[in-house]
Amino acid sequence: MSNIKENRYKHHMQALVLFIGVFLWFSPVPDGLNTQAWHLFAIFISAIFAVILNAMPILTSSIIAVSLAVLTNTMSAKQAYSGFGESFILLIIVAFLIARGVIKSGLGKRIAFLIIKKFGKSSLGLSYSVIAADMFISPAFPSNTARSGVLFPIVNALANDSNSKVSDGTRKKLGSFLMMASMAGLTISSTLWLTAMAANPAGAKMAAEYGVEITYGSWALAASLPVIILFFLVPWVIYKIYPPEIKYTPDAPRIAENALQTMGKISRNEWIMAATFIGMVFLWIMSGSLGLDKTAVAFLGLSVLMLSNIFTLDDLLHEGNALGTLIWFAILYGMSVHLDKFGFMGWVGDNISMFIDGFSWPVVYIGLTLSYVLIHYFFVSQTAQMLALFSVFLGVGIKAGVPAEMMALILLFATNFNAIITPQGSSANVIYVGSGYIEAKEIYKVGGIITLINTLVFLTIGTAWMLLIL
Repeated sequence: MSNIKENRYKHHMQALVLFIGVFLWFSPVPDGLNTQAWHLFAIFISAIFAVILNAMPILTSSIIAVSLAVLTNTMSAKQAYSGFGESFILLIIVAFLIARGVIKSGLGKRIAFLIIKKFGKSSLGLSYSVIAADMFISPAFPSNTARSGVLFPIVNALANDSNSKVSDGTRKKLGSFLMMASMAGLTISSTLWLTAMAANPAGAKMAAEYGVEITYGSWALAASLPVIILFFLVPWVIYKIYPPEIKYTPDAPRIAENALQTMGKISRNEWIMAATFIGMVFLWIMSGSLGLDKTAVAFLGLSVLMLSNIFTLDDLLHEGNALGTLIWFAILYGMSVHLDKFGFMGWVGDNISMFIDGFSWPVVYIGLTLSYVLIHYFFVSQTAQMLALFSVFLGVGIKAGVPAEMMALILLFATNFNAIITPQGSSANVIYVGSGYIEAKEIYKVGGIITLINTLVFLTIGTAWMLLIL
C-alpha cells in the first residue's frame, strides 16, 4: 500500500514539475534577458524542482533536462555536453574507483579501525575526528574535490567496517551520518584557509582590483572565530537532524583493537595502496608549483592500482554509481555554465543591485550576502559563481558604503560555506552523493539547514569579529 501511495505522490509531483516548466517556458521573457537564457532557466529550474520534490532521481531529471535543452535548440549539442570534457569531473569519478582500491586492499579497514580505536566511543566523536583531519590537511590542498578524494575512502571504510552498507539497506546505521558530516566539514575547512580551495586566491586577486588586499594571515584571522564555532556546532546539528542509528559504541575501541591484532602486519597490497595514496596526495599538493594536472595524477594512481591487481576490470563493472555520477553532474555543470554565458546570472546580479539601491550599508551587506548564498542553487561550481558574480556584488557593496575588505571576505567565505546547499553545489559533494549513502533530497533538507547555520554564524559573530579586527 505504501508503494502505491509513493508512486501516486511521484506522479503528482511530476505533473507539478511539468506544469512549472511549461508555465515558465511560455511566460513573457523578462526585460534584459533573451529567449535562450529564459528557456534554459525554465529547463534547469524544473530539473532542480524535480529532485527537491522527489518527483524523480537526479540522474533521470538531468537526462530529461539535457534532452529537452538540445531538442528545443535552447543549447547546441556542443554546449550541452561540454561538461563531459571537464577534467575535474573525471577526477571525481577516478576518486570513486580509487576508494574501492583503498577498501579492497584492506588499508581502508586498517585506517578505520585505528580511528575507531581512538575516537570510536560514539558516532559523534567519529564525525569530529573526520572533520578535524580535513581542517588539518586543507591548507595544503587548493582543491576541495581532491580533499574529498582523500577523505571519502576513509569515511567509506568506517561505514563498511561498522556494518553500515548501501547494498543491504543499512546505510543510515552510521554511513549516511558520517558522509553528511564529512561533506559539511568541507564547507568549513575550505572557508578557513586562503589555499584550501581554488576559487579563494582567485577571488583575493579580483578583490585587489578594488584596492582590497587580502593576505594569507588576514584571511585566516577573519575566518578563525566563526569557523571554530561551526566546527563544534555543525556535527552536533547534523547529529540531531540526521542522526545515525548507532549513537554510542563503548565497546568499539576494544573491538577495533582486536580486529587490528587479527589483521596482523600490513600486507603487500596495503603497502602499495598506502604508497600510491601518499604519492597522489604529495603530487596534488605540489601540482600548482610543478604544473601538474590533478586528474592526470589521479589516473596515474589508478594505473598503479590496476598494474598491482588491487583494482581490476571486474571492480570497474561494480562501480555503476561512478558512471551515473559522471552523467548527471556533467549535464548540470554544463547547463549552469551556460546560464551564466547566456547572461542569466548577470541579469540576476543587476536586478539585485537595483533592488537594494538606496538602503543603508548594513542592510546592503546582509542582502548581498543572503542573495549570494541563495543564488548558488543555480550554480554547479563554486568557482563559476565566484567568477560570475563576485565583482558585481563587491562593487555594489562598496558603492553602498560597506567596508570593502569585509564585503570581499564575506562573499569569498560564502563561496565556500554555501557549497552544501544542493547535491551539485560543489564538485566535492558529488562523490558523497554518488556513494549511495546520501540521497539528493536529503542534501536539499540537511544541506539547506547547515547552509543557514553557516550563514547566520558568519553574518552575526563573523561580522562582529571582522569589524573588531579589520
